[in-house]
Amino acid sequence: MNTMVLNKKALLFFFGIFSLAAQNNITYWQQHVDYTMTVDMNVENFQYEGTQELVYTNNSPDTLSQVFYHLYFNAFQPGSEMDIRSQNLPDPDPRVSNKISTLTPQEIGYLRVSSLTQNGKPILYKTVGTVLEVVLEKPIAPREKVTFSMKFNGQVPKQIRRSGRNNTEGIALSMTQWYPKIAEYDFEGWHAHPYIAREFHGVWGNFDVTITIDKDYVLGGSGYLQNPNEIGYGYEQPGTKINKKGKKLSWHFKAPNVHDFAWTADPEYLHDVVKVPNGPTLHFLYKNKEEIIDNWKDLQPKTVELMNYFSEKIGKYPYDQYSVLQGGDGGMEYAMCTLITGERNFGSLVGVTAHEMAHSWFQHVLATNESKHEWMDEGFASYISTLAMNEVMKQNNPNSLRGVYKSYYQLAISGIEQPQTTQADRYAHNAAYGASAYSKGAVFLSQLGYVIGEDHLAKTIKRYFDEWKFKHPTPNDFKRVAEKVSGIQLDWYLTDWTQTTNTIDYGLKDVEQEDKTTKITLERIGQMPMPIDLYIEYTDGTLESFYIPLRVMRGEKENPIPSIKRTILSDWPWTHPSYSFNLPVPKSKIKTVSIDITGTMADINPSNNNFLNY
Repeated sequence: MNTMVLNKKALLFFFGIFSLAAQNNITYWQQHVDYTMTVDMNVENFQYEGTQELVYTNNSPDTLSQVFYHLYFNAFQPGSEMDIRSQNLPDPDPRVSNKISTLTPQEIGYLRVSSLTQNGKPILYKTVGTVLEVVLEKPIAPREKVTFSMKFNGQVPKQIRRSGRNNTEGIALSMTQWYPKIAEYDFEGWHAHPYIAREFHGVWGNFDVTITIDKDYVLGGSGYLQNPNEIGYGYEQPGTKINKKGKKLSWHFKAPNVHDFAWTADPEYLHDVVKVPNGPTLHFLYKNKEEIIDNWKDLQPKTVELMNYFSEKIGKYPYDQYSVLQGGDGGMEYAMCTLITGERNFGSLVGVTAHEMAHSWFQHVLATNESKHEWMDEGFASYISTLAMNEVMKQNNPNSLRGVYKSYYQLAISGIEQPQTTQADRYAHNAAYGASAYSKGAVFLSQLGYVIGEDHLAKTIKRYFDEWKFKHPTPNDFKRVAEKVSGIQLDWYLTDWTQTTNTIDYGLKDVEQEDKTTKITLERIGQMPMPIDLYIEYTDGTLESFYIPLRVMRGEKENPIPSIKRTILSDWPWTHPSYSFNLPVPKSKIKTVSIDITGTMADINPSNNNFLNY
């Protein structure tokens, strides 16, 4: 008897401690880094020598006995995980395909660490593919800072994916993922995933980078140039005389409060500078080719408009500089800059700039873990950049997001869709990844406006930015902001849309006369429930709406079209496959009955959404 009492007390004590620990883990924290790096580039063989001093601050509640670094360039070697994965996909990215397998020793990429110390003492490390596994000399306690000092060397791969040398447009160096980058450690643990194809995750911090390179090369990228009067090329103060002695110049950049650092270099870059009124300075670096110059000149005022649009709709761009750099293999966002291919028609050039610039908010200020929640950066950027293009390019499209809905519908009926919670590299088809991350991710935001109201969506985006800038928000963090703004419960929405492949399909099952009234019956055919906006047009031309809240929302949105009279009906439990109500008019007075005339609800089969009484 006494033993049982003691065991019960011990059990209660154990669960009490566990509960306290769980609550403590809810408190937000994030690690911090300060990089100081030097790199000396040989533009003849594309090899470079580097040093790195990394001050790492452990803000976690955990004692760390190991750390990991990403060595991204090692992916560009025959037999790498990226190579084998690409060759075994049914629809590989054509930019990769089997190209890595054919690289020669002079064309491969690599990052090799030659020495590594912790607070001056050598430590053990091992390179395993694109990850450096490090055993610490001494564990790092919570709130402790340590300094890692490293020597490394690298070779820039032939341009295949994102990074590389001599891309298809002749840009000499697209230097992204070029340095040993410490992996993120957060409430989920280490994120030391191998580089296979997809996205990135990094630690917030400050970068001090000095790049020594042939004096004929012009550079652009992350950070503010610290020595413009030594460099020239349009960076120097007016009237400065540049004395370029020797064969090389050293470019010194500082990038504060970012989680990555990228740069490009080419001897034929043109460099234009545009100041956004009450905003950042924009830099444009592009090839001196007659056939593209006009488009790049015309791009510049459009980029000013895009910067203003995003700053207004999301939140003020927080840095003093942004650069649009010709380079890479398409379009990819980085801290304070983007790399884009530049030999495009004008609409495409503005479009890729709009999307990549939008990532300056949805990834490089709101730094989600793109490897796990790729739809939060790609989808959100697609949503806001599509709206921006409609305004900046004066497309005057009342339904500019129609294309992303269409792409999602194709995915939903394709048979290859996987839940959006799928890790980015785990998608069995590239097509499924693309449609899920970009299109379904954009529809998530657009459709949220249908659920909580467009005004609440606009306020949610701004509050999300204010509360989570310079942090690592998760899907739940965004959902909680939307709940606070709207007063509507949204766990069902996040769960069904992102954690399942359930689809939305509602239909008008019956419209029938009952005495002097009309009984309208709707049915839920798809597995995902939604609130319903029902619109009825009468034979006299008047229009009326009826709102059927979803019970698990525990609330209602405002009337989306205030000029139309709206009646709020009793809520619809998601468990019930059908819903009926009586309209106090005869059927003969009804011309049409329609579900969601705005088309904002992603109903995969709109053909059963309308009743025509003529």
